[in-house]
This record gives sequence, structure tokens and C-alpha cells, in this order.
Amino acid sequence: GSTSIEAAVMRKFVNTPEKAVQGELIIYVDDDTAAQLEASEVATRSGVMALDAVIAEIGADNIAPVFNLKVNADRKRELGMHRWYTVTMSENADLEAAAKTLASVDVVKRVQFSTRVKTPKEQAIEIDAPVATRAENLPFNDPMLNQQWHYNNDGTVDYPGAKAGADINLFSAWELTTGRPDVIVAVVDEGVCYEHQDLKPNMWINEAEANGEEGKDDDGNGYVDDIHGYNFVNKGRITWTRSGDSGHGTHVAGTVAAVNNNGIGVAGVAGGSGNGDGVRLISCQIISGGTAAGVSATAAAIEYAADNGACVLQNSWGFEAGAISNDQGFENGSTSVEAEALLYFMNTKNHPNLDGGIVIFAAGNDGKAVAGYPAAWNKLIAVSAIAPDGLPTYYTCYDRGCNVSAPGGEYYTRGASTIDYGCVVSTLPNNKYARMQGTSMACPHVSGIAALAISYACLLYTSPSPR
Repeated sequence: GSTSIEAAVMRKFVNTPEKAVQGELIIYVDDDTAAQLEASEVATRSGVMALDAVIAEIGADNIAPVFNLKVNADRKRELGMHRWYTVTMSENADLEAAAKTLASVDVVKRVQFSTRVKTPKEQAIEIDAPVATRAENLPFNDPMLNQQWHYNNDGTVDYPGAKAGADINLFSAWELTTGRPDVIVAVVDEGVCYEHQDLKPNMWINEAEANGEEGKDDDGNGYVDDIHGYNFVNKGRITWTRSGDSGHGTHVAGTVAAVNNNGIGVAGVAGGSGNGDGVRLISCQIISGGTAAGVSATAAAIEYAADNGACVLQNSWGFEAGAISNDQGFENGSTSVEAEALLYFMNTKNHPNLDGGIVIFAAGNDGKAVAGYPAAWNKLIAVSAIAPDGLPTYYTCYDRGCNVSAPGGEYYTRGASTIDYGCVVSTLPNNKYARMQGTSMACPHVSGIAALAISYACLLYTSPSPR
């Protein structure tokens, strides 16, 4: 009866419409339909009669592949990535009704609402960059390195109960390696200010686009002017100056790989030794002007990172903690579009010393005993945050789904004053610097450590073997 038809339709839903992008749905179709869609020249007509009828019924004006088949198409087809499509319609359309209509068609196997990721709420507290001075006991001459307690905590930071050793023990790691340019870290976040004096030398460069013609897709990869990455929200160049931008992506990037030993600003975990030898950063922008992309664009951003050589995926974003309760809910008995993209990244071998990509997520700032998704997924590394006293911060998610803790920083109040010395010091757009707190700040410490570990493996495995 109609109840069983309704139940069959609802079973195709990957998620709920809560916090979804209006006017956008994601569908997963069968193989034959995917082939017909690919062959169809007209974006508004699928060439599949059953699909054309419902597309007309819901008033959709475009149907386009989620993933980019201009790059690694054969491999993506093997993985079924060619079967995901984004259907766009008027923002006033009844999204749930449109989803049910699409799900009622046999050739549509799954329907997913394009949930927006949470936008960062962390506030940046700007600090003046001191003139170049070097403390004798520090390994590099970056003048703010002595404020980066999170790298090497001697217990003197202005924070109650600050504890020596509550850090990532970075100075000892730097004696072994400081990074390598063939290790690429993708920052999936707000746009990274690639012109920043302390980041520019460590930005990944797409040479074909950098040396090509402005406004043209010089390398034929489907993206125009993607010199240091791509803006998946506004479909164009990376931005960081829109109203609502917080500098979050730039702050995260600085912790991973601000340039070391250059006499300015801060140091990065894998920022090199000042000889052009830091790891490289790609900006995969999924938040712009305080607006987050839906999962369709987010999935494309993750795919882009894999297609352009990244071997570490740095993610200080996610969905509300507890919104998805377990792995099965995330995978939904099959796979959501973002899970598909993450699996693709994990299975892409972009470095000779790795079998695939390493994915690292911030656990979330909801203060719950469970990480948010995707962080909580058992295939990923989820990072919770500690303060300078070595204890969990008041905001961090913890327990279920969390794998490791790193310094995320924490403010405290003294009388009427907010004291921020216990926060994480890093870069901010326009050659500025700031302190911030959050699992967003803890996560890039772990991404930087992963990049250092890969760099160190190169020393171990690429030197001539003894006879």
C-alpha cells in the first residue's frame, strides 16, 4: 500500500533537511542513468525519461555531477563516484517534497540534503607582532615563537596551573626534521591568505595556472585560476576579506606550516628551517563570508585535495556533535557523499611513503562526550583540545569518537579582564597575528605532526640502504 511505498522512499534518504542548503539536493543514481547523464549535453535535461519527468515536476533548473571526472575519471568510476549528482532548483522550492519526488524514481538510489557545515565561532584576538628578537634557547628566530607555549611549554605562560610539558614537544621533533616540500597538506576551511608574509613561501602552487591566462582553465582540470587552491563556496579564487570572514583558515594554516626561521611572526609545526623546505599548503575553501558550503561542494573540495597531491587533509569543521549518533548513521548503511569523498582521499596514494591519505578532524567545541561527525567516524583521527595545564578545555568534545588531544588553548578571566595568553598564537590575514582557542586550533597541531612524520619517513626510507 501507500505506507510501504512511502517507507521505501524514505529509506533512500541519507539524512534530514535540517540546516540544509535551500534549492539543492544530491542524488545517487544507478550506473545506466549515470552513463546517460554523462552523455547528455543539456544540463537541464537528463536524457533519462523517468528523471526528466521529476526534474520538470520539482522545477529543477540544473543537474550536474558532484565529482570532477576531468581528473582520474577511471578510478572514480570504479568507486562509483560518477553516480553522484547535484540537482538545483529555486530556493523557495519545498525541499522535502522535492526529495520525496526524486526518491520515488527507481533510478535514484539515494537522496541527500546538502547540509551546511558549522561555521567557526572562534574569535580571533589580534596581537602586535614584536620586532625581530631571538631568545638564546629557541631553535628558530621567529620572534613570536616564545609565545607559542603549545609547541614547548615551560610552565611560565600566564594561565592558572600552567604545566611544563603540556605541549606537543615540538623542539625535539625539529631536531629530526622540520618538513619537506613534497609533503602537501590541504586546509579545508575558510580561505587561506596565501599572500601572508609568513605563509606565502609554503603555499602550494599550480604552475600551469600561475603561468597561464587569467580567467582561463589553463590545466583543463575544471577549475579556473586555482593557483593555490579553490573557493568551493563562490566557485572561483580563494578569498579572505569578505564581511563575516574570521581568519579561521589562515590561523589554522599558520599552525601547520607558517615559515620557520625567517625572522618574522610565528613558527609552524612543519614550516621548515628557513631554507624553502617547509611542507606545502593547499587552500580548499568551504566557508566564505560566514557562509558555509553544503556537503556537495565540501565533497568536491576534499576530492580536489586528493587530485592535487595532498597526503594530509586538515579539517577544522564538522556538523553539530550528537546530530549523527554513530558510524552507521554517518554511512547510512551505504555512503553519504562526504564519506565517499573522504574514502577517495584516504585511498589516494600521493606520497611514496604512504599507502593513502591521512584525514584529521577537529572533534568539535560543543563540550559533549562525543565528537561531532565526520570527526567521530572510526576511519579518521579526531582531535580534542587541552589547555596549558594539560587538562581538557571547557569547550572540547571528548570521549566517544575522539582519538588524540592537542593544545587548543583557553581564555580565562581575571577580574573584569579576559586573559588570552593561554590561547594558540598563529597567523591572521593581511600579515597579522592572533590568539584563538578551539579544537579547530588543536587539529592543525596534529596535521603538522603527521606532515613531520611523513617528512621523517623520507629520511629513513629514501637514503641508500647499507650493503
